[in-house]
Amino acid sequence: MTATPAPSASLAQLDANGVVTVLGTVVNPAGLTHAKTVPVMRTNAFADPGLGASPVWHGFAIDQAGIAFTGDIGVVGDQRIRIDLTALRVLGDGWAWAPGDFYTQDGQRVPQCSRGVLTGVEERLAEHGLTAQVGHELEFVLVGNDGDALPTRAWAQYGLAGVLEYEGFIREVTTAATAAGVGIEQFHPEYGGNQFELSLRPRTPVAAADHVVLARIIISRVARAHGLRVSFSPVPFAGAVGSGAHQHFSLSRDDVPLFSGGDGPHGMTPQGQAAAAGVLAGLPQAQGVFSGSVLSGLRMQPGHWAGAYACWGVENREAAVRFLTGGPANPHGANVEVKIVDPSANPYFATAAILGLALDGIDRSATLPGETTVDPATQTAEQRAAAATVQLSDSQATVIDALDSSALVRGILGDPAVDALVAVRRYEIEHFGALPADELAARFRLAWSL
Repeated sequence: MTATPAPSASLAQLDANGVVTVLGTVVNPAGLTHAKTVPVMRTNAFADPGLGASPVWHGFAIDQAGIAFTGDIGVVGDQRIRIDLTALRVLGDGWAWAPGDFYTQDGQRVPQCSRGVLTGVEERLAEHGLTAQVGHELEFVLVGNDGDALPTRAWAQYGLAGVLEYEGFIREVTTAATAAGVGIEQFHPEYGGNQFELSLRPRTPVAAADHVVLARIIISRVARAHGLRVSFSPVPFAGAVGSGAHQHFSLSRDDVPLFSGGDGPHGMTPQGQAAAAGVLAGLPQAQGVFSGSVLSGLRMQPGHWAGAYACWGVENREAAVRFLTGGPANPHGANVEVKIVDPSANPYFATAAILGLALDGIDRSATLPGETTVDPATQTAEQRAAAATVQLSDSQATVIDALDSSALVRGILGDPAVDALVAVRRYEIEHFGALPADELAARFRLAWSL
């Protein structure tokens, strides 16, 4: 069901669709999805004035107990979560869902609110005459009810056996997603055991991030009905293939695409080159937004298709920035994929950082380095240096320090948001960074699960 802008009409449609309970969600800086529910007749109140929530929601940590306090995140005060009725969707079985934003009691946006931050970046793009489309990929691993590994004897990389093993799960996810208006582009087994990838139809930035949350809810509900759980951890099992949450984006000015139709490499326009260059240059500073969890460094390794090297190339899956040309095989048109985003990231903050870096590149007419046409790991140190290619850090302390000191990322997301991101990630490092990889992966296998 598509949502209706008028609350009264929304209530009428909800009632007609048998909705009993309305679920509202927010995603915090640690990438955790939090929720409140109301009876359907309280839907309007959930939208305005909203439901109360402590500022500590922004500091909740992945260990299910800790709070990362900052000067703005403490036990004093109250904020309001307001659901966006224009984004409301019916889930079935008496449930409806809508994404929420944090507001102060006097109606101002809370600066740590990730959806609000992305809304602001989308508005900044519009002020520059730019529009964006964003497509998300969701990689996840099916595990048992208790988080234990499932058998993989019948599994093969991208194999039909995975489809047949879980055909009921795939069918029901597809059916539920279609009913809720989630556009699935493709859904297939991945490289790792019991790992799947689902690609979502490109949408405007905030709507695209909303649909990441909605898709995760749908996937998780169906898995539970099958006696399974879904791990959205970047590294569910140490030593095995990790999971990404790659983001694709394209930019247009007056409906004219920036990544095609130009005289630059592979048809990029000058502004398209500058946008890609801005993202590439900003990766080391923004890595803590994209893959900042205590587990993320285990995945940020060459040979894992995680984009461990800051370089770009056409269809280069080892480059942090992969360029996809337009054409018959790519009907959505030329776009840029940022490969270092993983499922521990807040999708709203991650998109805001990507688009903010692209806009920064356009504003300063950034120069795009030469293309990397091979696996960067096969190059010599001298070749990488000549191409200005750097290996991204797998030390999470280094990654978070770079984020903390980045004036560029602070200018995009705002100081309160960056302070919250740094606080939750430093909490993880301080409390769990010394754990062996296998213990770390096991402890947080279900940390981001729904």
